[in-house]
Amino acid sequence: MHAEDVPLPRIADDVGTPVYVYSRATLERHAQVFREGLAGVPDKLIAFAVKANPNLAVLRVLANQGYGADCVSIGEVRRALAAGVAPDKIVFSGVGKTHAELIAGLEAGIGQFNIESEEEGLELARIAADMGLTAQCALRINPDVDAGTHDKISTGKADNKFGVPIDQAGQIFGKLASQSGVNLRGVAVHIGSQLGELTPLERAFEKLDDLVNSLRGAGHAITHVDLGGGLGVPYRAGENPPSPAAYGAMVARVTKDWGVTLIFEPGRVIAGNAGVLLTRVVRVKRGIKDPFVIVDAAMNDLARPALYGAYHDFVAVAPRGADMTANIVGPICETGDTFAMGRLTDRLEAGDLAVFRTAGAYGATMASSYNSRGFVPEVLVDGDKYAIVADRIEAGAIMDAERVPEWLT
Repeated sequence: MHAEDVPLPRIADDVGTPVYVYSRATLERHAQVFREGLAGVPDKLIAFAVKANPNLAVLRVLANQGYGADCVSIGEVRRALAAGVAPDKIVFSGVGKTHAELIAGLEAGIGQFNIESEEEGLELARIAADMGLTAQCALRINPDVDAGTHDKISTGKADNKFGVPIDQAGQIFGKLASQSGVNLRGVAVHIGSQLGELTPLERAFEKLDDLVNSLRGAGHAITHVDLGGGLGVPYRAGENPPSPAAYGAMVARVTKDWGVTLIFEPGRVIAGNAGVLLTRVVRVKRGIKDPFVIVDAAMNDLARPALYGAYHDFVAVAPRGADMTANIVGPICETGDTFAMGRLTDRLEAGDLAVFRTAGAYGATMASSYNSRGFVPEVLVDGDKYAIVADRIEAGAIMDAERVPEWLT
């Protein structure tokens, strides 16, 4: 198995395992396909969801493709700026922006704040007015639409923490629009991640259509609408999520009379299948029913299976032509450190290399140092060459940042 033209065993030998490996060509192709899918949308900004993969090299690849950045912390804003994203292409979302983060976003001159509550909007207005600035803003709406995805990545139902209820949006919009310090120029919506069909998105956008018309009828100027992200990717054979072309056609149809700049926040659909987590088999342990294939990657490196019960295809780097049914687990002292149970996979032995596919999004970015394991490196491949774009951070380096007070010695 290769990443572009680089054999994965070469990366394993040079860098060690586990290691995330990304493909520049795939990132660029996905960015281009998503843009082409929106060809029917005349005025748009595509802002990559930084939370999906905040690696500076990945962000630079996408900035070079003309992408902006959707950020949910001032740390992500700073990463986007460091990667070369223009400030006016940065959208600052997130339900818990702190006072300091609002100030920092204003100082950075970001393009748009997505306001998540009346309280946040009033606070931002006061801060901006005191600084002699005007914050460009959109009000995030909770449309009460079930995205049909996992509960932990659904964001558009009435009981989710995001946005303001759509039946209160007109009143809140009017109050915030009257404040000095903010230019409330539009609305935003995002109903969830890993969507497998377009129907929930279209239902949310149709509700937004009614709201835009209502707000304009009340005398408000609506020039920008943020439609969020959420398009799913195939994690296993047979899955067929909507294509960017089908998504773009639906958006163009629903929004054809809006006359606004549309903002899109793709993340997983750009980065998911542009990366793998390369791991090595520590040993194969006899089980009651199926053997345990113990790999050196763990739930602290790839949290999605433990967190969501998520599926990642697991295959050998050099298949022997035989298969086995096995439990794929990591070395963490938690039963939850299990990637798959009873999985039909390539026959593996101690020392073999394998990959978890579709690990380019919500992989390294969700890692922790649980069990004092440190953080794995990240590699970007470009044709027949590669570069380490995030160093391995050993557990000792993390420990070096800790202190024992003198009164304990």
